[in-house]
Amino acid sequence: MATPCWSQLAGWLQQRRATDNNGRWEADGEPIFKRRSQLKNKAKPESSIRFGLCCIFLEQPIRFRNTTVKAIRRMDRDAALNKLSGLCMTNAEALQASLQFCADNGIGCFRVNSQILPLKTHAECGYDVFVLPDGDEVVRRFKACGEFARTHDIRLCFHPDQFVVLNSPRPDVVDRSIEELEYQAHVSEWIGADVVNIHGGGAYGDKPDALTRFARNLNRLSDRVRRRLTVENDDTSYTPSDLLPLCRAENIPLVYDVHHHRCNQDDLLVADATAEAIVTWDREPMFHISSPIKGWTGPHPRRHHDFINLRDFPQCWNELTVTVEVEAKAKEVAVLKLIRQLSERWFVYILRCADGSFYTGIAKDVNQRLEQHNAGMASRYTRGRLPATVIYREGSMPKGTALRRELTIKALSRKSKEALTG
Repeated sequence: MATPCWSQLAGWLQQRRATDNNGRWEADGEPIFKRRSQLKNKAKPESSIRFGLCCIFLEQPIRFRNTTVKAIRRMDRDAALNKLSGLCMTNAEALQASLQFCADNGIGCFRVNSQILPLKTHAECGYDVFVLPDGDEVVRRFKACGEFARTHDIRLCFHPDQFVVLNSPRPDVVDRSIEELEYQAHVSEWIGADVVNIHGGGAYGDKPDALTRFARNLNRLSDRVRRRLTVENDDTSYTPSDLLPLCRAENIPLVYDVHHHRCNQDDLLVADATAEAIVTWDREPMFHISSPIKGWTGPHPRRHHDFINLRDFPQCWNELTVTVEVEAKAKEVAVLKLIRQLSERWFVYILRCADGSFYTGIAKDVNQRLEQHNAGMASRYTRGRLPATVIYREGSMPKGTALRRELTIKALSRKSKEALTG
């Protein structure tokens, strides 16, 4: 799926700003979502993108605890409440540690685990927080997490589990889904989370009817859920084009997942879907990024890789002020790697080899790379065609942009390359 350049997206947005009178833009044309609090986090990267870490850690010794229905059922109610109270206290401490890690490492968003209060909405084992032995202290600690997040400009959000299906034809499923959304919105009030993100749900053989049911059930949600509720395109059922009419009609922001879009395509280009998603927001937009585990030509492209392939990061996102949640299995390691890679500046260069052939590559330092080429340490191709000289370079740009530009130049004919080099 091709991605038009940023200038095309910017022009599209400029047109929308001039015509959009629904209150999502300030009178001077400045997007509301560009207003960020005064940063206390000195590690915050210079990029306008706020990168998000999802729920858990790979290497850091920060762990959230849970339990099972079977374990709680074996206890009498008092013992069960004591155990659940201890788990909630532990998870509040883990959330505080998670936020401290984010603040120390320039990670601007953290997705809170749906089971932060274990078994909270279970039909048999569920509970009111204030009946827990330490209920008041649990709430106090979560509110302290919210204050820390506000002070350090860390965005918090939830992404309920797959069993939350607001458009299910089964009333019992909808009832449980609403209960789960209400619980997560309640915790969101404590910690200052502004997003509770769900998928469109099932298609059930009739997408229009399923989305009508989704819209109808919105009326059953409290204000605290509705203020935070967002919907995300998925990789099998609902594309951005399917959900955008619902988002516009019901004032629900679209969390645009570019990986899902590439798996489940519609007529929108990535830049078009990005722009359309942005104008559904009345605050800073949120997107998702991930890469397929075996690449786009391998099996199971819907499965997530440990890291993000920079070629998968849309070029049109580089200049946006948005939150991008990194859905990669290497968790904080993947987020920090992506931040580092996108902050690096790269150049594309063309060498003329001794036999007159051209070689195209990328480097952070072209002169140093040329020395490596001429020492026979950079490329098998140039090793037998030395010495080489630099005849063209362009940059600086993020690595992903440089990689895409390298591929474009390599695909050019020799005549076009000569014209490029002047």
